[in-house]
Amino acid sequence: MTIHYTADHEWIDATEPAAAIVGITVHAQDALGDVVFVELPEVGASFSKGDVAGVVESVKAAADLYMPVGGEIVEVNETLRADPALANSAPMAAGWFFKVKLSDAAELAGLMDAIAYDALLKNT
Repeated sequence: MTIHYTADHEWIDATEPAAAIVGITVHAQDALGDVVFVELPEVGASFSKGDVAGVVESVKAAADLYMPVGGEIVEVNETLRADPALANSAPMAAGWFFKVKLSDAAELAGLMDAIAYDALLKNT
């Protein structure tokens, strides 16, 4: 697996760049608390790195979901839409948000690996 992380607590699994998978990290779901609603982007929509692509609402707060890289949405997790609690119970697996066709795979180089992300968490 090739997982990268953002400072905004999104992860992207770019094992298959044609359809990289995006979700929120364990830290993000811990901070949010029980997720009760997710707003997912439309399939076919294109975003630039850093754009808001969705919203996660919990019993505590609402948070924007930012694009870790630029690209076109090729699939959304309809199971997550129906059962938002998956973002809490399996944030790095069944609780993924969407798949994106990367515009520029080189943007992945600007993201953190697991070691750098863990260091970020320890310093916050």
